[in-house]
Amino acid sequence: MALVEINFDGIIGPSHNYAGLSPGNIASANNAGAVSQPRAAALQGIEKMRANLRLGLAQGFFMPLDRPNRAWLAALATDMGHADPHIRAAAFSASAMWAANAATVSPAPDAQDGKCHLSAANLLTMAHRSHEWTGTLAQLRLAFADQRHFAVHGPVPPPFGDEGAANFMRLCPSHGEAGLEIFVYGKAGGPFPARQHIESSKAIARAHRLDPERTLFIQQSEAAIAAGAFHNDVVAVANERVLFTHEQAFEDPEAAYAAIKAKMPEAEIVVVPADRVSLADAVQSYLFNAQLVTLPSGEMALILPTEAQANPHVWGWLEEHVAGNGPIRRLVPVDVRQSMANGGGPACLRLRVVADPATIDQRFIADEGKLDRMAEMIAVHWPDAIAPDQLGDPGLIEQVQRARLALLETCGLSELA
Repeated sequence: MALVEINFDGIIGPSHNYAGLSPGNIASANNAGAVSQPRAAALQGIEKMRANLRLGLAQGFFMPLDRPNRAWLAALATDMGHADPHIRAAAFSASAMWAANAATVSPAPDAQDGKCHLSAANLLTMAHRSHEWTGTLAQLRLAFADQRHFAVHGPVPPPFGDEGAANFMRLCPSHGEAGLEIFVYGKAGGPFPARQHIESSKAIARAHRLDPERTLFIQQSEAAIAAGAFHNDVVAVANERVLFTHEQAFEDPEAAYAAIKAKMPEAEIVVVPADRVSLADAVQSYLFNAQLVTLPSGEMALILPTEAQANPHVWGWLEEHVAGNGPIRRLVPVDVRQSMANGGGPACLRLRVVADPATIDQRFIADEGKLDRMAEMIAVHWPDAIAPDQLGDPGLIEQVQRARLALLETCGLSELA
């Protein structure tokens, strides 16, 4: 069985809007109240996936969730016509597009039972995300239904917050070999909440049947959380043997590096110093919220937002690294401006799954033809723009729901309706 890394991107849903629902997410807060462009956002996401395919990378996707979430509103004894504005906005959120928060994934070589384990994230720290897991879990159970190869778990129960793969990294000699799994948790973050609880990370490690000797729990820097790194993937990203990290990503960086090296001596730790790229620059540019990937040539590439290219401190450091002998050999800027304006870069949009693509429901695997059909459908059905005061508009709600159903039909996934 040939194991490869597959990036599953969340299709940006037709309810994509800027309600500013996420405290600690600087971009989301700064753009609260702006007019969003759901059609442009979704097409940008499609083009990112198309570019990955053309780089020779395996690519999958997940469907938008049903919005507004009427079942969640009913559980709160209200509906879109009567809910308070912040509850209405939370029910309408398209935040499931950030598939890095969908689940934590442990590939088969790391698990004692030889299966790939996926645990849906509870996302309970934020109201607008706390009701995603039911729809996410339904897709995970469909896409990874082959129980010979996969074990899909429900979320960790309250009160322990879990934000999925955005606070998780894996180092390994190659994707198909056993690796070191690193869970990054928070304790505090100044004015902003730490979203990943260590008890959630420990519970997932147990559920995934990981070897304790190949598992680490590392605390995220409180300074990073306070600066707007609401998830660890805003300040660090790993791929195969390489950890690419900001100097201030972890609360005790030297201890973290020593623990990693003790368990995986061949790990290569690339640290971006704070005197070259500040935390503010890292958060503004989403330098680390990038896809660090291995190309078919064996070279590593960094797929990063165009905002990183526009930041002279960030781009200057990257150009020096590529010109030297560092492990990152190619820089691939992509335009995901609509997602970035809501607080999610290229890494937020994807969930990494190491598996044999043949064992996955093929309806969730991308190719150029599927992306063409999805793009054509999105261009017809997705709203062109959404202003925050439109969220309760019955006409918009009907358009959003029709658009999602059209996408499900296009992809042969109407059973998710």
